[in-house]
Amino acid sequence: MKKLILILIVFSVAAGSADAQIFKKNASRRAEKGLFGKSRSNSKEAKIKQPRAVTMAVKKQEAKDKKQKSDYDKNIKRSQQRTLDIQTTDVQERMKKNQKETIERDKAKKKNTKTAGRKAGRKYK
Repeated sequence: MKKLILILIVFSVAAGSADAQIFKKNASRRAEKGLFGKSRSNSKEAKIKQPRAVTMAVKKQEAKDKKQKSDYDKNIKRSQQRTLDIQTTDVQERMKKNQKETIERDKAKKKNTKTAGRKAGRKYK
């Protein structure tokens, strides 16, 4: 009887540890699949580099455009200042007053359109 019990205990312990491996073969891979998707292959697309001459030409064109825009802005300011300078003092005062009124009107208009947009946005939420 003792031998039978001993044999049963040995078989039960052996059977329990037979299917349990010490190292799970693909455990890290399975965890990675669960987190990141089906494969861990790097799905980055290769960057296609343009020739150096092309990148230099693009940079040169951007610099030229930037300079042209700043020159245009400077010329506009200079032209406005010259227009103001050649007027008489009363006309200068009136022109300055009109400029201030225009700026205030534009600010108010911008504010109104912004609040109207917010109201419309709330309406369709």
